Amino acid sequence: MKNFLIPTTLKEDTISAVKSAVTQAKNTNCEIVLMMTSEAPDSFSSSQFLREMRVGLTASQEEVLETCRYIIEHTANCKIKVHNQYGLSSPVFKGIIDAFDVKLVILTPSYKQETKRIHQYLVKLAGNQRCPILHLGTEAFRDDFNKALYIENSNANMHVKDVQQFLSQNFSYEIVSQTANFDDNYEQFAPYLSEAISKYDIDLLVETRKGEKIKFKKSKKETVNDKLGLPVLSLYEMV
Repeated sequence: MKNFLIPTTLKEDTISAVKSAVTQAKNTNCEIVLMMTSEAPDSFSSSQFLREMRVGLTASQEEVLETCRYIIEHTANCKIKVHNQYGLSSPVFKGIIDAFDVKLVILTPSYKQETKRIHQYLVKLAGNQRCPILHLGTEAFRDDFNKALYIENSNANMHVKDVQQFLSQNFSYEIVSQTANFDDNYEQFAPYLSEAISKYDIDLLVETRKGEKIKFKKSKKETVNDKLGLPVLSLYEMV
């Protein structure tokens, strides 16, 4: 069974994330967990705490949720669950990953743009988990990804062969091209990247990441996902 965790505020692209999870499941049994996170109410009274926890959905959120449920109702091998999480910490998030046996976290563009601190915190916590992360692209949704461009970090311990072996065992992606990390020289690399993406019909980028200390910065660093608009599969690399 391959289970998926989709942190969400039930924006429209949550539907794309659910469709992507269904596609990744490849007709095997799976559970898709829609995780809605809120700050824990600041109250000493248990009754007040419970009252503040009852947050209704807007009409647009209800519509997105119903669409997601409709998709799963018509997908025999998948189930869907909504998990409401109040308060968050590193041990709590790891416990959620373990409890639901999550094999892939899917992050949508809208969720990463959320301004509330708890949503930003969750994105950073996800980066420190060993679970792979699929960052959905900003381009029109595609049902499946096949051909990947591997972006190799200068301090990476994983060889491209190791990455391809992991992809073959867990996904259906093939690395057809690779490049060095271009974070600091994007303008210089851009023409070559565009040529490679077009030449090899690349529809997915693959990168590795390492755990890092969580810091909140006033300005967000533009990621490769933002720059190219393509989905990015991020694999955790053991130090």
